[in-house]
Amino acid sequence: MLRVTVRPIVEDDWREARALRLEMLADTPLAYLETLEQAEAHPDEFWRDRARKGLTDTSITVVAITEQGRWVGSMTALVLGDGGDPWLVAVYVAPHARGADAGVTDALLARIEEWARPRGSGLLLEVNEENPRAIAAYRKRGFVETGRSRPYPLDPRTRELEMRKPLTPPQAEQ
Repeated sequence: MLRVTVRPIVEDDWREARALRLEMLADTPLAYLETLEQAEAHPDEFWRDRARKGLTDTSITVVAITEQGRWVGSMTALVLGDGGDPWLVAVYVAPHARGADAGVTDALLARIEEWARPRGSGLLLEVNEENPRAIAAYRKRGFVETGRSRPYPLDPRTRELEMRKPLTPPQAEQ
């Protein structure tokens, strides 16, 4: 088990948030709706603004940070304008921190689910059909395909598959 602290990002984290975003885009480009080149072109104020929105009523971005201060993962959830179930987006865990034994994915997802529960009955996501590792990881954590899909905006020859996980209320204290 990799020991990490999971917390929402804040404005002062903008440099680390930028570095992790660039890392994730380089590692798994088909998992995001932005290219590495697009992200590299954003000015510093873009990154400051993004980090400033780390925790709001309609969105949260959480990061996993090791005891040594290395950012090894992040997830964002947001409620879209239609007010439906929250969406899980921008999911990333560094290669050395992946897998159930490391626990990073589960720690990040637990914090996202805690935030999402009062905002919807489920958590939605889209995953590229050509990312079997991510699909398997989501299935393992209770997400199932809804049957809906759409063309992947950066390569319409592939599809984004919609998956949903029901959110159950926390268990009452015994």
